[in-house]
Amino acid sequence: MSKPSATTPTRLFRTVAIAEAITWTGLLLGMFLKYVTETTELGVRVFGMLHGVVFVAYVVTTVVLWVDRRWSAGRGLLVLLAAIPPLVTLPLEWWAVRKGWLGDAWRLPAGATRSLPDRVVAWLLANPLRGLCLGLVAVAALTALALAVGPPTS
Repeated sequence: MSKPSATTPTRLFRTVAIAEAITWTGLLLGMFLKYVTETTELGVRVFGMLHGVVFVAYVVTTVVLWVDRRWSAGRGLLVLLAAIPPLVTLPLEWWAVRKGWLGDAWRLPAGATRSLPDRVVAWLLANPLRGLCLGLVAVAALTALALAVGPPTS
């Protein structure tokens, strides 16, 4: 039997949402240095890649929470879309905590696992190390796919 995870839905989402906002800030600063001051492209190179990876981690985290918390399609899409405009994950995270969207315990390891998404997320949450490793693999694979497709602008 696995030990329960010390990472709560709130803690996980808060961490990823804040990281997403921080990397957005770094990317915006890098874009300012590249396009406004025309001094360096380093900020865009570093924070562009970093933000891309954290964005994918935010999406993966959101999908796991969407399944575990049984969010409606509208709520799940709202949380996903919050990562697109700069820094919107911060007020969304505050709002989600205030409205009780996240919770302090995972539903699935102890709850019913009827649907395939429920069974997959419950399996990931039952062993936090396995969940973390597979989450990192998913982020790496999706980031590699995004890199293969190309940058968001030409």
